[in-house]
Amino acid sequence: MATTTTLKATDTREHQPAVWTRWLDLSDRALAVLLLAPAGLLLALIIVYPVCRLIYTSFLNLSLTSGLPAEFAGLENYRLMIDDPVFWETTWNTILITLITVPGALLQGLALALLANLPFRTQWPVRLSLLIPWALPLSFAGLIFAWFFHSEYGVVNDVLNRLGFEGIIWFNSPDWAFAAICLTIIWKTSSFMALIILAGLQTIPRSLYEAADVDGAGRLRQFFEITLPLLKPSIVVALIFRTITALQTFDIPYMMTGGGPGTSTATLAMYIHQNTVSFLDLGYGSALAVVMFALSICVTAVYLRMIRTKE
Repeated sequence: MATTTTLKATDTREHQPAVWTRWLDLSDRALAVLLLAPAGLLLALIIVYPVCRLIYTSFLNLSLTSGLPAEFAGLENYRLMIDDPVFWETTWNTILITLITVPGALLQGLALALLANLPFRTQWPVRLSLLIPWALPLSFAGLIFAWFFHSEYGVVNDVLNRLGFEGIIWFNSPDWAFAAICLTIIWKTSSFMALIILAGLQTIPRSLYEAADVDGAGRLRQFFEITLPLLKPSIVVALIFRTITALQTFDIPYMMTGGGPGTSTATLAMYIHQNTVSFLDLGYGSALAVVMFALSICVTAVYLRMIRTKE
C-alpha cells in the first residue's frame, strides 16, 4: 500500500514540470500579450472608458438644471453647435493661439536649448533657469502676467512710460489682450520645448562638429547641415505635445482675462468649462469636448504622418 502511494506521488511530481514548461514555453507573441495585458486593462479603464462615456453623453439631452432625466437626442447637440456663434469664436481663438504660440515657443525654446548646450564652466544655473518657467503652475503664471500687463501698476506699462511711450490698457482691447495672452503662453511653454530639444542636442556626437571644423564649415553651416537635421525627431516630439496642450489652453487666459472683453479671448476649453461647470449642461459640454478631442487626434495624426514620411 505504501509503495502504491509513493508511485502516485512520483507520477504527480513528474507531471508538474510539464505543466510549468507549457506555460514557460510561450511564443514571443503570446508572451507579449500576457505581459501587456495588465497595462492594456489599465489604459482601457482610465482612457478608453472615459472617452467612450464622453462620446455617449454627447448624444444625450442632459442638463442638471432642468430637473429632467437624460434623453437620447441624437445629433441635436452637434446641430446646436453649428448654429452657436460662441462656439465658432472660441474655436477660432483656440486655433489662433495654437498657430501663434507653438512656432513662437519652438523658436524661443530652440534658442534657449542652444544657449544651455554651450560649454559653460558651470552649466547647472543655466539649465536650472529652464526648469523654473516649466515648473511654475499655469494658473500662477496667468496671475503673474495679469499683474505685469496691468494698465495702472503693471511692469510693462511702467517700462513703456520710462522709455517715453504711452501706456496701453491691455485688457480693454481684444487685440492687446490676445497679444498679452500669447506672449505669456510663449514664455511659459518655451522652456518645455527647450528641455526636449536640449535632450536631442545631447545625443549629437561631437565628432561630427570636429569633422566639420576640419572641412572648414562655419557655425551657421554646421547648424543647418548637422544640428537641425539631427534635431528633427526631437522637434517633432516637442511639437506634438505643445500643439495638443495649445488646443486645450485654459488656465492662462482664464486667469488673465476670464475670456474678456466679451468672449474675444475665450478658448474652446473655457467654453466647455462654462457649459459643464457653470451651466451644468453636460450633453452640450460633452459634444464640445468631443470636438476638441477630435482636433487633438487630427493634429497628432498629421505629425505622425510627417514622421513616417521622413523615415
